[in-house]
Amino acid sequence: MSDLRVSGSAVDCEVVATSDVVVVGGGPAGVSAAVSAARSGASVTLLERYPALGGLASGGMVLVLDDMINGQEITVTGIVSEYIERLSTMELVVVPPEEDRHASTETWNKWGRYGVFDFHVATNPKPICYAAAFDPDGWKRVSNDLVREAGVNLRLHSWFSRPIVDDGVMRGVIAETKSGPQAVLGDVVVDTTGDIDVASRAGASYVKDSYITTLVFRLGGVDTDEAERFEQNDPKAARALNKAVKRTLGGAWELWWLKTPIPGVVWCNAPHMTGFDGTDPASLTDAEFSARTKIAEAVELCRRTLPGFENAFVVDVAEQMGVRQTRLLQGEYVVTADDVNGRTHFPDTVARGRDYYTPYRAMLPKEVDQLLVAGRHYSATPQAQKMSREIPPCMAMGQAAGIASALAADRGIAVRDVPVADIQLAMRKAGADPGDIPSENASSGHHLAEVEIDHS
Repeated sequence: MSDLRVSGSAVDCEVVATSDVVVVGGGPAGVSAAVSAARSGASVTLLERYPALGGLASGGMVLVLDDMINGQEITVTGIVSEYIERLSTMELVVVPPEEDRHASTETWNKWGRYGVFDFHVATNPKPICYAAAFDPDGWKRVSNDLVREAGVNLRLHSWFSRPIVDDGVMRGVIAETKSGPQAVLGDVVVDTTGDIDVASRAGASYVKDSYITTLVFRLGGVDTDEAERFEQNDPKAARALNKAVKRTLGGAWELWWLKTPIPGVVWCNAPHMTGFDGTDPASLTDAEFSARTKIAEAVELCRRTLPGFENAFVVDVAEQMGVRQTRLLQGEYVVTADDVNGRTHFPDTVARGRDYYTPYRAMLPKEVDQLLVAGRHYSATPQAQKMSREIPPCMAMGQAAGIASALAADRGIAVRDVPVADIQLAMRKAGADPGDIPSENASSGHHLAEVEIDHS
């Protein structure tokens, strides 16, 4: 990629905002970063390319929050918990009650088709767990409310194009808009684009890999009671019919359709497609066309063969392609698959997922100062990222990044020099679990002994 960086003195477009913190990307991690930074006292500008907030949770319609438990322990809290609480008030989320969070045929039949089960457990029926099935428009509404209440300066329809860098220090970004290029300046920049668009163009090291892409869709007019009765009464026939649908889609998880909080509306986490590049417009265009062809064929097959789907119709297709992996930061520390599988606990842990931990160093580029990276593109190997890219842990990373950015701006120090203990303390005060206290099944990495945390 050609060098798209510009220096502060070379900015030749209108400066539309100057803030302590600039967050680029209004997905789950970005909203978490912007809101937490603003709540911490920083002035914040949030840039989003689409006309709505929420990223893959809303525009991409990834409609289940999971990876939030370690056994019976709830490990991911904070702003993600606020979303669940507010969506509950709107009656736009489904969370199994605590008494139903176990494995049994009864609880599976009641909750399994919402996708709120522990998919890491190999036994069947899988245990129902703390997870949330939610509505995408409800997610947009909650995002708007959180951003407004925190006083964030939100600028939608602003597509990041170039970083502003002076001698290896981030000074802001330039976004393309209908009014032409516009500059936003800040003391700290947080990259929550999902593909490290900012960090990669600012000179940070990264690797690039790919995984499956998915164009999610929703169907209405589905008699879910009839569909579930059929599955429970004739599981062999149901498996055969569902297998045929998944074959038409070209790939899907075991449960290719799930119930939503809205009766009669199901969401379909499919088709799963390989061989597409989430950073290449031509490849993404091909993926969109391929997906829509598969969706049309699968819906027609469902209407003809699947009980409960006779009157199904397409409600909508996701506005955003579900891209799981592209560029990954290679930061101060690179999280490995062994770290994730081995539940390695780091002294500088500031966020956590299911039973894995994210060190602050994995959010820090080596080559660029005053820049943080939060979300699915954090510093990890491709194998590790596949196991640690779910929405809730990305939101935890965003919340930690927002707090760290506000502390750096307030103290006038480099973001990489913010004491990790202060980030951890602020996370806990905000109701989030930074992972500083390891679970019983965690392990410690002996190679990390040089990282010292001052808890005084």
